[in-house]
Amino acid sequence: MSFESKSVKRPTRAEINLDNLEFNFNSVKEFTGGGLVMAVVKADAYGHGAVECARRLESAGVDWFAVALTEEGVELRESGIRKRILCLGGFWEGQERELLNHSITPVIFDLDSARRFDNAASEGRMVAAVHVKIDTGMGRVGVPFRQAREFAASLRSLQNLRVEGLMTHFAAAENPSENDFTSLQIQRFHDSVFEFRNAGHNPQILDLANSPGAVAHPESRSNLIRLGGVLYGLGQDVLPQNIENPELKPVMSLHSQIEFIKNVAPGETLGYGRTFTVERDSVIATLPIGYRDGYRRGLSNQGKVLVGGKVAPVVGRVSMDWTLIDVTDISNVEVGDDVVLFGGDGDNEITAADLAQICDTISYEITCGISPRVPRKYVG
Repeated sequence: MSFESKSVKRPTRAEINLDNLEFNFNSVKEFTGGGLVMAVVKADAYGHGAVECARRLESAGVDWFAVALTEEGVELRESGIRKRILCLGGFWEGQERELLNHSITPVIFDLDSARRFDNAASEGRMVAAVHVKIDTGMGRVGVPFRQAREFAASLRSLQNLRVEGLMTHFAAAENPSENDFTSLQIQRFHDSVFEFRNAGHNPQILDLANSPGAVAHPESRSNLIRLGGVLYGLGQDVLPQNIENPELKPVMSLHSQIEFIKNVAPGETLGYGRTFTVERDSVIATLPIGYRDGYRRGLSNQGKVLVGGKVAPVVGRVSMDWTLIDVTDISNVEVGDDVVLFGGDGDNEITAADLAQICDTISYEITCGISPRVPRKYVG
């Protein structure tokens, strides 16, 4: 006797709604008045799947893509993405030809990298476009704004580079109490643009506005906006809530199913460390998802899920592969019932921002943290 082999997998999954992704792109573009849009798809599109998201956004009319690593850009190219790609994080020594061969534009912020890229472009008998990042107050990477004149002059000696764009990154554009500092960053950037033009460069793209900058600071929009979290519907905790915001729809939802149900008597304890003591006759369900999947341990005894559209609390510590929930107050719960860990079900919704608030982080970290062992199911 032989048995047909079927690929049956654990029911834990992340659903990615590509219709909502396209909706958010169009919503923010209309809200900001049009112009060039760069879609940030670094970190596997904030955990949503860079290739599938980029394909949908390319068909929707996005102008540029942004990645953090050369490897991320190469993955997009090898998957058929043809729109311009900017590598925000620079590049490591030895990656120069890979960037050129795949038509990936690097961000430059130090002379050593600039010289190496110039040499590689010279060997390829081409003039290669670069964007220069100015540090106007983020304090991370970038040419310090006070050194813009000196840096611009030094680049003039590199005959195989063309400064196509200048960019910066806001430190606190989402915080209204920091508006004066954001305005200072904008002024420092424009002062740096003047220095580059005065040195003989002709940057065509001026790129200041990230997601909160594009929404909350119209003066930062220039001729290109750089959209990250808002594309994925993650505006609840990264956009100012006291101003008008574009309509956004969540793109990712996280699902699993009940695998085991048991009756537990008062006085029994649950999970590692015995952090939850049952106080009544209870029905406890076990879900095949844990912190290895990205459902954070910080949600222990604090998180909530949706079962049949009704709220059930997380009880006990979230472990590596399992999470316990209390379904005592939900009738007719059975093994195999679908569970929404974040997303909507009926009249109720749990957002990534809700989980982030419990874990003292932001929604970006929640979606980025959904691990590769959770398959992405693309809908729409």
